[in-house]
Amino acid sequence: MPDYITSPMTWDGRTLALLRRFVFGLWVAGLLGTGAELLLLGHTHGAWQLVPLVLIASGLAAFAVLLTSRNRACLRVFQSTLVLFVASGIIGVLLHLLGKMEFKREADPSLAGWELFRAALQGAMPPILAPAAMILFGLLGLACTFRNSSLIRTTPTSTAIP
Repeated sequence: MPDYITSPMTWDGRTLALLRRFVFGLWVAGLLGTGAELLLLGHTHGAWQLVPLVLIASGLAAFAVLLTSRNRACLRVFQSTLVLFVASGIIGVLLHLLGKMEFKREADPSLAGWELFRAALQGAMPPILAPAAMILFGLLGLACTFRNSSLIRTTPTSTAIP
Protein backbone atom coordinates (compact mmCIF):
# COMPACT_ATOMS: atom_id res chain seq x y z
CA MET A 1 0.00 0.00 0.00
CA PRO A 2 1.40 3.44 -0.90
CA ASP A 3 2.71 5.64 1.92
CA TYR A 4 0.34 8.50 1.10
CA ILE A 5 -2.62 6.25 2.00
CA THR A 6 -1.28 4.86 5.24
CA SER A 7 0.38 8.00 6.62
CA PRO A 8 -1.73 11.17 6.86
CA MET A 9 1.42 13.15 7.71
CA THR A 10 2.51 12.89 4.08
CA TRP A 11 -0.40 14.93 2.76
CA ASP A 12 0.84 17.69 0.53
CA GLY A 13 -0.53 21.20 0.17
CA ARG A 14 -2.61 20.27 -2.87
CA THR A 15 -4.47 17.57 -0.97
CA LEU A 16 -5.19 19.91 1.91
CA ALA A 17 -6.34 22.65 -0.48
CA LEU A 18 -8.67 20.20 -2.22
CA LEU A 19 -10.10 19.05 1.11
CA ARG A 20 -10.64 22.67 2.21
CA ARG A 21 -12.42 23.48 -1.05
CA PHE A 22 -14.65 20.43 -0.61
CA VAL A 23 -15.54 21.40 2.98
CA PHE A 24 -16.21 25.01 1.94
CA GLY A 25 -18.50 23.63 -0.78
CA LEU A 26 -20.38 21.62 1.83
CA TRP A 27 -20.48 24.72 4.03
CA VAL A 28 -22.07 26.83 1.27
CA ALA A 29 -24.55 24.07 0.33
CA GLY A 30 -25.48 23.56 3.99
CA LEU A 31 -26.06 27.27 4.53
CA LEU A 32 -28.19 27.59 1.41
CA GLY A 33 -30.26 24.56 2.43
CA THR A 34 -30.65 25.74 6.01
CA GLY A 35 -31.60 29.24 4.90
CA ALA A 36 -34.19 27.86 2.47
CA GLU A 37 -35.63 25.60 5.17
CA LEU A 38 -35.89 28.48 7.65
CA LEU A 39 -37.71 30.58 5.07
CA LEU A 40 -40.07 27.72 4.16
CA LEU A 41 -40.84 27.15 7.85
CA GLY A 42 -41.64 30.84 8.29
CA HIS A 43 -38.79 31.38 10.75
CA THR A 44 -39.27 35.14 10.39
CA HIS A 45 -41.43 36.15 13.35
CA GLY A 46 -39.49 38.63 15.41
CA ALA A 47 -35.88 39.71 15.61
CA TRP A 48 -34.56 36.52 17.24
CA GLN A 49 -35.93 34.35 14.45
CA LEU A 50 -34.27 36.56 11.84
CA VAL A 51 -30.81 36.20 13.40
CA PRO A 52 -29.88 32.91 11.66
CA LEU A 53 -31.13 34.20 8.30
CA VAL A 54 -29.16 37.43 8.64
CA LEU A 55 -26.06 35.51 9.72
CA ILE A 56 -26.37 33.06 6.83
CA ALA A 57 -26.63 35.95 4.35
CA SER A 58 -23.77 37.79 6.07
CA GLY A 59 -21.59 34.70 6.16
CA LEU A 60 -22.10 33.94 2.48
CA ALA A 61 -21.46 37.59 1.58
CA ALA A 62 -18.31 37.74 3.73
CA PHE A 63 -17.09 34.50 2.13
CA ALA A 64 -17.69 35.88 -1.39
CA VAL A 65 -15.84 39.10 -0.55
CA LEU A 66 -12.97 37.09 0.94
CA LEU A 67 -12.68 34.96 -2.19
CA THR A 68 -12.56 38.02 -4.42
CA SER A 69 -10.26 40.25 -2.34
CA ARG A 70 -8.11 37.69 -0.50
CA ASN A 71 -6.77 40.04 2.16
CA ARG A 72 -6.25 39.67 5.90
CA ALA A 73 -8.97 42.18 6.87
CA CYS A 74 -11.62 40.27 4.91
CA LEU A 75 -10.41 37.02 6.44
CA ARG A 76 -10.84 38.48 9.94
CA VAL A 77 -14.34 39.75 9.09
CA PHE A 78 -15.26 36.31 7.79
CA GLN A 79 -13.84 34.61 10.90
CA SER A 80 -15.71 37.07 13.13
CA THR A 81 -18.92 36.16 11.32
CA LEU A 82 -18.17 32.49 11.96
CA VAL A 83 -17.73 33.18 15.68
CA LEU A 84 -21.16 34.85 15.59
CA PHE A 85 -22.52 31.65 14.01
CA VAL A 86 -21.30 29.69 17.04
CA ALA A 87 -22.71 32.24 19.51
CA SER A 88 -26.07 32.34 17.72
CA GLY A 89 -26.26 28.54 17.78
CA ILE A 90 -25.71 28.45 21.53
CA ILE A 91 -28.25 31.22 22.13
CA GLY A 92 -30.68 29.56 19.72
CA VAL A 93 -30.54 26.24 21.56
CA LEU A 94 -31.24 28.05 24.84
CA LEU A 95 -34.12 30.06 23.33
CA HIS A 96 -35.68 26.94 21.83
CA LEU A 97 -35.37 25.14 25.17
CA LEU A 98 -36.84 28.04 27.14
CA GLY A 99 -39.70 28.42 24.65
CA LYS A 100 -40.49 24.75 24.91
CA MET A 101 -40.35 24.84 28.70
CA GLU A 102 -42.78 27.77 28.72
CA PHE A 103 -45.16 25.91 26.41
CA LYS A 104 -45.00 22.75 28.56
CA ARG A 105 -45.58 24.81 31.73
CA GLU A 106 -48.68 26.42 30.17
CA ALA A 107 -50.01 23.01 29.13
CA ASP A 108 -49.34 21.47 32.56
CA PRO A 109 -48.81 24.01 35.37
CA SER A 110 -47.82 21.21 37.79
CA LEU A 111 -44.56 20.64 35.90
CA ALA A 112 -41.46 22.13 37.51
CA GLY A 113 -37.75 21.50 37.85
CA TRP A 114 -36.34 18.33 36.36
CA GLU A 115 -39.77 17.08 35.19
CA LEU A 116 -40.35 20.32 33.27
CA PHE A 117 -36.88 20.07 31.72
CA ARG A 118 -37.44 16.44 30.67
CA ALA A 119 -40.88 17.27 29.24
CA ALA A 120 -39.36 20.12 27.25
CA LEU A 121 -36.74 17.81 25.75
CA GLN A 122 -39.48 15.60 24.33
CA GLY A 123 -41.66 16.54 21.41
CA ALA A 124 -41.01 18.03 18.02
CA MET A 125 -41.65 21.75 18.04
CA PRO A 126 -39.61 23.79 18.34
CA PRO A 127 -36.67 21.46 17.69
CA ILE A 128 -34.26 22.21 20.51
CA LEU A 129 -31.07 21.14 18.74
CA ALA A 130 -31.85 22.66 15.32
CA PRO A 131 -29.95 25.88 16.12
CA ALA A 132 -26.87 23.77 16.84
CA ALA A 133 -26.44 23.57 13.06
CA MET A 134 -25.20 27.16 13.27
CA ILE A 135 -22.52 26.00 15.72
CA LEU A 136 -21.47 23.33 13.23
CA PHE A 137 -21.33 25.81 10.34
CA GLY A 138 -19.27 28.24 12.41
CA LEU A 139 -16.79 25.60 13.51
CA LEU A 140 -16.46 24.13 10.00
CA GLY A 141 -15.70 27.54 8.57
CA LEU A 142 -13.21 28.34 11.32
CA ALA A 143 -11.49 24.99 10.81
CA CYS A 144 -11.12 25.70 7.08
CA THR A 145 -9.66 29.16 7.69
CA PHE A 146 -7.17 27.98 10.33
CA ARG A 147 -3.66 28.57 8.98
CA ASN A 148 -5.06 28.75 5.45
CA SER A 149 -2.62 30.96 3.60
CA SER A 150 -4.44 30.40 0.30
CA LEU A 151 -7.18 32.78 1.49
CA ILE A 152 -4.74 35.69 1.55
CA ARG A 153 -3.14 36.96 -1.61
CA THR A 154 0.48 37.73 -1.03
CA THR A 155 2.08 40.49 -3.03
CA PRO A 156 5.65 39.96 -3.98
CA THR A 157 7.97 42.41 -2.31
CA SER A 158 10.92 43.83 -4.09
CA THR A 159 14.25 42.74 -2.73
CA ALA A 160 16.24 45.05 -4.98
CA ILE A 161 18.37 47.67 -3.27
CA PRO A 162 17.41 51.15 -4.47
